[in-house]
Amino acid sequence: MYLSGRSSAWIKLKCRRRQEFVIGGYSEPSGSRAQFGALLLGVYDAHGKLNYAGRVGSGFDHATLVVAVKKELDKHETARMPFASEPQERSRTKVHWVKPQLVAECNFAEWTKERIVRQASFVSLRDDKPARQIVKEEPKVSKSAAKKPLQRRQR
Repeated sequence: MYLSGRSSAWIKLKCRRRQEFVIGGYSEPSGSRAQFGALLLGVYDAHGKLNYAGRVGSGFDHATLVVAVKKELDKHETARMPFASEPQERSRTKVHWVKPQLVAECNFAEWTKERIVRQASFVSLRDDKPARQIVKEEPKVSKSAAKKPLQRRQR
């Protein structure tokens, strides 16, 4: 039985993806932001090239932003762009490149057709996984699930 309107029987959940990304740079801060604006993210492909995968500018608290992340970015700054090709997204602020050695765990809504993350949010820096191992993660479908046809509910 369907009842219109909201009730405690309905729960809205956002499905988010989560994975690690290599940090290849960061943008200058703007507005009330200090230290940096957004991290530029990348993933390695099968040929060992670091491909730009978007940016993340949310999910940072002041302590994380100031103490941990910016300190690490400063240690790894370089004049050389680490991505296989220049990011196509336009940044209104100056970009600083970093050596592709830092790993950021982020959650995000989805991948776009251009292979860019949408609505990314920073979770943490990771030091337990080498940056060279970071690739685009794909959902795995079990063999049994792939063989089963979709079933429709009978009304």
